[in-house]
Amino acid sequence: MKNIAILGSTGSIGTQALDVIRNNHDLQVSVLAANSNDELLEQQINEFSPKLAVLSDEAAYKRLKSRFKGKNTKLAGGRQSFIDAATFGYVDIVLTSMLGFAGLEPTIKAIKAKKNIALANKETLVVAGEIVINLAAENGVKILPVDSEHGAFFQCLQGENPKTVKKLLLTASGGPFRNKSCEDLKNVTVEQVLSHPTWNMGKKITVDSATLVNKGLEVIEAKHLYGVNYEQIQVVIHPQSIVHSMVEFCDNSIIAQLASTDMRLPIQYALTYPQRMPSTVSALDFWKINALTFEKPDIDTFKGLKFAYEAGKIGGSCPCIFNAANEVAVNAFLNGQIKFLDIYRVIEETMNHRQVIQNPNLETLINEDKESRIYAKSVVNCKV
Repeated sequence: MKNIAILGSTGSIGTQALDVIRNNHDLQVSVLAANSNDELLEQQINEFSPKLAVLSDEAAYKRLKSRFKGKNTKLAGGRQSFIDAATFGYVDIVLTSMLGFAGLEPTIKAIKAKKNIALANKETLVVAGEIVINLAAENGVKILPVDSEHGAFFQCLQGENPKTVKKLLLTASGGPFRNKSCEDLKNVTVEQVLSHPTWNMGKKITVDSATLVNKGLEVIEAKHLYGVNYEQIQVVIHPQSIVHSMVEFCDNSIIAQLASTDMRLPIQYALTYPQRMPSTVSALDFWKINALTFEKPDIDTFKGLKFAYEAGKIGGSCPCIFNAANEVAVNAFLNGQIKFLDIYRVIEETMNHRQVIQNPNLETLINEDKESRIYAKSVVNCKV
């Protein structure tokens, strides 16, 4: 029996993880932690009876506490309680599925407490990849990727010598605007951006998919997870989203992982590893698959991918700056403050303005995230 802590239990990944646990009797929920959705968290508590449930939003915690009648679950509230939930004693593996930079501190706390990590929060490695990977090695902690693409790499590399890897072929659907020009994208709406052709994801990740920022974040994540350089990571547009990624080896052979577009599969593999268990995910029917196509990404139109490669190669605090600016820009777009293409402007101007710090420690990165957000917001407000 594995005891699971889900940080971000009311979000897209968290709710799908709970669906996996419903269908796997070898997994048990010990901790549920969310931001502010007290009503959904209460439903989850009633179903799964965790030992601890946390809401980082104080007001949401007070609402839940005022009406909660359960005796078997301890309630806690506030940002620090959320971070501390990652170290809870009755936990074997921590699923980090919260959004953005907020995932960094809980993940580091969990690693120091020697908890294995099912990593759905890619920003943790984008912002502090070297720190996190080294810390995991020091504590004997496994980092098990939950992203479908990184889960694919992880599976393709089982039993292989990492030194024989020639290239990681990172697939991308291309989002809702594949083959569109900058002119086509000038006035796209939030609704259009959120209409992803193949994946059902949260709003922030769906916007990142449309800008190709998400793929850029995955490039930086792959660099740290698999110890390759950026020249070994090639992004390939694959609209069908059936090939979740591929690994090319030194003999020029390629191993690919294929599956339906269902995040429950990589979630389950991360939670049950090293075992492979039956799942409720639909099987592929190759008699019905008409074509698998692959294209080169258009990084001149979809600049998010280009900026990510630049940030990764510069290193230091630059990926942190890139990520902070993007989070501010996406939030501004979803709130109607800027247009779709302005997301790139906010990222580029912030990256150009902030001074990169090489070999930053955690405190430096936390401060850089704060300062980059302040500057990015000033770009949004056209004060720069």
